[in-house]
Amino acid sequence: MTASAARRLAPRPAEPVTPSPVIRPQRHLQLVPPGVEVAADHRGARLTRRGRLTVTMFVAAALVAVGLMFSASTSPSLRIDHTTSVRSGQTLSEVAVEQLPSLPISQAVTQIQIVNGLDSLHVHAGQLLRIPLAP
Repeated sequence: MTASAARRLAPRPAEPVTPSPVIRPQRHLQLVPPGVEVAADHRGARLTRRGRLTVTMFVAAALVAVGLMFSASTSPSLRIDHTTSVRSGQTLSEVAVEQLPSLPISQAVTQIQIVNGLDSLHVHAGQLLRIPLAP
């Protein structure tokens, strides 16, 4: 083998390989040297599906709270006259007729329900009911 052939076949020192830059869309933060002005991106904030759901739930909860405060402030305030105990076998209508005879039965029952926070007509023996002042 000749010297020239040996030089051609001999391993050469490896040349440093410089990686080629990969071009990617710029969505993340980048370091900027001091003194360089950067234009602000004015596309606005983007919310994920979870973020939109969270915002929607907060707005809905705020609307419900405002509605409840409004409905509570518009209901007439009924002053309490006295309390009575429900007897065995007595219904709310019978209590209303007995305690508020000057009102129609439906209106008397409704006022007793409002004052006592009842959502049904069911009462049980021994239950104490507050009776509002009759108008």
